[in-house]
Amino acid sequence: MARTRKPGASDAGYRGRTVWAMVCGALATWTGLGLTAAAAWLITRAAGQPPLSALSVAIVAVRACATLKGVFRYGERLAGHDVALRAQAAERGRLFATLAPAGPVRRGGDLLSRMVSDSDAVQDLLVRCLLPAVGAAAGVTGALAVAVWLLPAAVPLVAAGLLTAALLVPAAAAATARRWARRTAPARAELAALTADLAHGADDLAAYGATGRARAAAAGAAERLTALERRRARAQAAATALAVLVQGLTVLAVVLLARRHDAGQVTTAVLALATLVGFEPVLPLPRAAEDWVTARAALRRLRGTAGATPDSADSSSGGLPAVPGASPAGPCTVRVEDLTVRYRPGAAPALDGVGLVLRPGRRIAVVGPSGSGKSTLLGALAGLVTAERGGVVLTGADGRALRAGAGPEGEAVRRVMTGLVTEPYVFHASLRDNLALARPDAGDAELAEALAVAGLTEWAGRTGWDTVLREDGGSVSGGQLQRVALARAVLRDPAVLLLDEPTEALDPETADGVTARLLARPAGDRTTVWVTHRLSGLAAADEIVVLEEGRVTQHGTHDELVARPGYYRDAWECELLAGGLAGVGAGRD
Repeated sequence: MARTRKPGASDAGYRGRTVWAMVCGALATWTGLGLTAAAAWLITRAAGQPPLSALSVAIVAVRACATLKGVFRYGERLAGHDVALRAQAAERGRLFATLAPAGPVRRGGDLLSRMVSDSDAVQDLLVRCLLPAVGAAAGVTGALAVAVWLLPAAVPLVAAGLLTAALLVPAAAAATARRWARRTAPARAELAALTADLAHGADDLAAYGATGRARAAAAGAAERLTALERRRARAQAAATALAVLVQGLTVLAVVLLARRHDAGQVTTAVLALATLVGFEPVLPLPRAAEDWVTARAALRRLRGTAGATPDSADSSSGGLPAVPGASPAGPCTVRVEDLTVRYRPGAAPALDGVGLVLRPGRRIAVVGPSGSGKSTLLGALAGLVTAERGGVVLTGADGRALRAGAGPEGEAVRRVMTGLVTEPYVFHASLRDNLALARPDAGDAELAEALAVAGLTEWAGRTGWDTVLREDGGSVSGGQLQRVALARAVLRDPAVLLLDEPTEALDPETADGVTARLLARPAGDRTTVWVTHRLSGLAAADEIVVLEEGRVTQHGTHDELVARPGYYRDAWECELLAGGLAGVGAGRD
């Protein structure tokens, strides 16, 4: 999913550009201070009408500092924004690469806010936090150096004012920002979620007459967020005003001290203006402190979303060794051991002591009435469901065993045991790009084969591979959306392919065709686990598992189960009586 890069090369480039941006920022601050000091000396000295030769050095200094300040500031902006934008793009790439291939695709307004707004924190950390801090440090040292040179007695006064504005005021601003962030972050997430519901659920809301209530809820959330942001803006303005007040009082105190020491007009003017300019890079620090608090919180949310810092060991691993980043090699055997899943304490278990062995190369269908735990079983296989007891263990040909779940083990398992286990989704991109999410290096022949298995060859030929599919599949029917997701799962071709109702939104004829093509694919070492309500075509399956009330009640081939009384034979006879046209998951393509 993400482009492979040479380890350390990009990081070294980031460090080099960041250091260059910091150096340019410090030099720009110092040349700006030098420009002000030289200009102040030139103006006050020229008032005495000295010979022009006495002013020539100051004139050259003013011109040089003015030119160099612009050059250094440009270098800082160029290098700083280059690093910030590259880091932001890399962070979004890492987030997307983590979310896309792993089983669950967590969507909605809150995730959209994290993907777009929170990833801006990477840019803000450098441009709005680190570089202003470096500039402020340069301004403080420069102003103190001028004070030491012109009037050492003023150093404590200048230092007190600068450090107050550079440390105490930003600290107060950061504390205030943390307090407001705890209130505004949930409000912003609520508004994003309600807005996403309005945008993506407009048809359903209109059908049930709930559009007005949804709009009112979104408007109320917007008003609450606006009120919080307005109060936060007042706090930000107060912090900036306090820093400006400290600046003015410090300059006034420096002038009075210089007059008391009979420093002279030239010295007084240069010292006062140098102190004034020394505060310029310090004044943005309260806002930088607030941005720092916001950026750190955003980065924590990003890390939590992407799972970039998983625990070194999975608490549910049952003693199996964690192998971060390593997946079992060769044919894989899956063992479901006394698996019990309960969604709420005290509720009936969704799965109750399920035990299965899924061997390589087998095609296993999982059937049962609605609510029997079929999708829960698939979710447990993909590591998306937390088990109360037991678990799922994946063992490779090399003998290494990993347990499905959270942490590095779970990530390694999901790379070889995944597929279509959540509701279908597509991105606002071309059909080719949506398929390439599964395997970016896949060629046209492989893409065409996946489309053929899903029964989309004719449609893709008619619309074109570069046709843009709108977000959430708004430009395709439910059946086409289902089959695009199925083609993507087929293209990924993991060692254990999980399919949750892949023909749910299809008419019976199309569903039977997709089933036949999927079961006719050469299995090799691939294990296919298929959850379905429709029994037609399952005679080609190697095994059929019947779940009822969270328990495995029947297990065997199609012929064996039809010959025995039970749910499967009853469901098969009902399907035959209906002429093969009925099915819980049947729909219109």
